[in-house]
Amino acid sequence: MTWLTWRQFRTPALSVFAALIVICVVLAITGPELVGRTSFSDQDTMFGGTILALYVLPAVIGVFWGVPMITRELETGTHSLVWNQTVTRKRWLTTKLGFGLLVAMAAGGLLSVAVSWWASPIDALAAQQTDRGMLSRIMPVVFGARGIVPIGYAAFALALGVAVGMLLKRTVAAMAVTLVALLAVLLVVTTFVRPYLLPPQTMTVPIVSKDITNITGDETGTVQEIGVRNPAGAWVLANETIDPAGNVASPLPDFVQNCLPRPGQGPPERGSLEQCMAQLGAHGYQQRLTYQPGSRFWPLQWLELALYLALTALLTWFSFRRVRHLS
Repeated sequence: MTWLTWRQFRTPALSVFAALIVICVVLAITGPELVGRTSFSDQDTMFGGTILALYVLPAVIGVFWGVPMITRELETGTHSLVWNQTVTRKRWLTTKLGFGLLVAMAAGGLLSVAVSWWASPIDALAAQQTDRGMLSRIMPVVFGARGIVPIGYAAFALALGVAVGMLLKRTVAAMAVTLVALLAVLLVVTTFVRPYLLPPQTMTVPIVSKDITNITGDETGTVQEIGVRNPAGAWVLANETIDPAGNVASPLPDFVQNCLPRPGQGPPERGSLEQCMAQLGAHGYQQRLTYQPGSRFWPLQWLELALYLALTALLTWFSFRRVRHLS
């Protein structure tokens, strides 16, 4: 049964691993050139490409590995032939799913190790930044392309593809549903779960002109909010101005509404806009930051990996329940 599973699975698996080897070779060649640098502006395309690769990989695993692994046999009826040759349904699914999960997790781990190593000089510099010039590794878009979380993504994607394929029994339909479901889960976990896996920290800082990084106004020229420098390497969930009573001020009070230039006026003198907004501090206003510090990168990685492995286990349980009712 193991040999049969390998013969059925080898073409898509070897295709993906061949692409991974090419990526790893490119990273191995270009990686040493990044060591010791203090500017990586010429690496934006490469940096974004490595992140994209780690998000595309679980989609490929779920759609092109997980779905056909079961659905193709259900459509052609070859599963009945196997079951009639002393191979039980449980053993059939155990072999296919177990083999697929191991290979998927190996692929996710391999690519993540290579990308994390290549990007380590960039991540180290980003961890020292207090403005929005660079993305630290704990930021949402980068977090999922570092560390051990990609292993959980790969396992979950394969288990999801198998479960959806067994439920729908149609390859094309199962591929589409798997892709949409995978993207939805990744988005929901990133937006609504990850920020609160550990209680966020809060910090209140004075408003001074040199620390103001952005000022946001609407089409009428009303100042809605400002932002101040972030803690180094942190993932800031909220950057809010609070009044002396501790309430969030939005829009900002009237005495700073004349800071933005009106339509038809030229741009303000350099630094004058920030100095004008700094009046907030003189009136008792402060800036409250809610954030996950960069030091929590690995605790959050372990927690999110555990979450995706739990979801993988749940989908595996569903698949074993479902296989009993297949004909």
